Amino acid sequence: MREKPFYITTAIDYVNGAPHVGHGFEKVQTDCFARFENEKGRDVRFLTGSDENSIKNVQAAETAGITTQELVDRNAKIFENLRTLLNLSTDDFIRTTQKRHFAGAKKFWQAINPDDLYKKDYTGLYCDGCEEFKLEKDLEENGNCPEHGKPPAEVHEENWFFRLSGYSAMLLDLIESDTLKIYPEFRKNEVISFIKGGLEDFSISRSTERAKKWGVPVPDDESQIMYVWVDALANYITALDYDKQESELYEKYWQQSERVHVIGKGILRFHAIYWPAMLLSAGLPIPSKVYAHEYFTVEGKKMSKSLGNTLPPAALVERYGTDGARYILLTTMPYTKDGDLSYEKADAKYNADLANGLGNLTSRIITLAGEIVYEVPRIDTSALAKDMDVFNIPAALEKIWKIVDRANKLMEQKQPWTLKKKDDVLSQKEYTELMERFLQDLHIIATYIKPFLPETSKKIFTQLETRKKEILFERV
Repeated sequence: MREKPFYITTAIDYVNGAPHVGHGFEKVQTDCFARFENEKGRDVRFLTGSDENSIKNVQAAETAGITTQELVDRNAKIFENLRTLLNLSTDDFIRTTQKRHFAGAKKFWQAINPDDLYKKDYTGLYCDGCEEFKLEKDLEENGNCPEHGKPPAEVHEENWFFRLSGYSAMLLDLIESDTLKIYPEFRKNEVISFIKGGLEDFSISRSTERAKKWGVPVPDDESQIMYVWVDALANYITALDYDKQESELYEKYWQQSERVHVIGKGILRFHAIYWPAMLLSAGLPIPSKVYAHEYFTVEGKKMSKSLGNTLPPAALVERYGTDGARYILLTTMPYTKDGDLSYEKADAKYNADLANGLGNLTSRIITLAGEIVYEVPRIDTSALAKDMDVFNIPAALEKIWKIVDRANKLMEQKQPWTLKKKDDVLSQKEYTELMERFLQDLHIIATYIKPFLPETSKKIFTQLETRKKEILFERV
């Protein structure tokens, strides 16, 4: 039976500043998942975008002395250009200032069950960095936000609220039954624990005055702007023309697809609790899977604009090339803990695995093979699929590099260059059979790395093209 369409999204990024390696990493790993599914023959749609209706953007524009629209136009372009910089296979880039998004976000608000909405005066602690009201239990002992290291400001205003408390049992059932799958497993347990601790209704709007008239207006209430997370989360469907009466994109990639969100661990609660609850209220399908990745530190320190260590993705591309930068990002971030990035570590990894590992192996095989041809081997991707199905890229790459390392060790043991110089028939037969095996290994490696290092894979296949004897098997 043909698999469902595969709809995969990243978080949309605040555009109050330029992208750093964390943004680049999320895009690259999501690209790997999209490419892997595409290689299986699935109908894939890959979305990324920019979150432009944030108070952060208004504040950044004021500091820069330009209009908010000028700021978001300028910075959104930089984020959109990551597609070319990092060779991403994205199908769309949603900007939340676009007309399609405004129309879709308003439609989504109106689809939410009116019984789940109410308006009240509220006083709370608001973190501009998180764009979220915080409870005392969410803060560090010193009162600081754990994400941004500073205390939230006390805010008093009248807001619209969503009755999240009414969805505790339903969300718990969906997550515990894996109807909504959360990866890694320990993150699933965190979400379950949070729900069992009691869900409280949350604010889904802010005053037009505090928002400085920037954002999506609440339908039929000019005094309110949609809370950035309601507006932002809706991008996953507004990008599918949800605003239209009949949308083929929405029907195929939301109603009928496997729906996957790839996000950072800091916004898991919004994607695994708030967003599904609002979708349930609106009578819309919930996500199928949510994968929350870890964060980067740079030389042991959390990335911070004030420290000046927000390393841009372009710096990695300039140093290592596009595929090299992709590989460094993918292998520096562990599956279940933060990854630390430094040029010293990255240089060592690049040289060991790419230059001296795969690069040297490829060069030796192609040079030594001469006119030798090989039969295309049967390719089994099931071992990689097990890792990719749970979003564990480090484990998948480790399996691939075991093949690279094994081939390099065999090269050193057998030394085919010495066999090639011998004139006897047995030596020439051994040399030919050995090189046929190496060519097959290289074909397998090129196939396996295609979602991760697409340009490197393409270059290897170009060199192998004239050496194929015949295609005996199709990849499975």
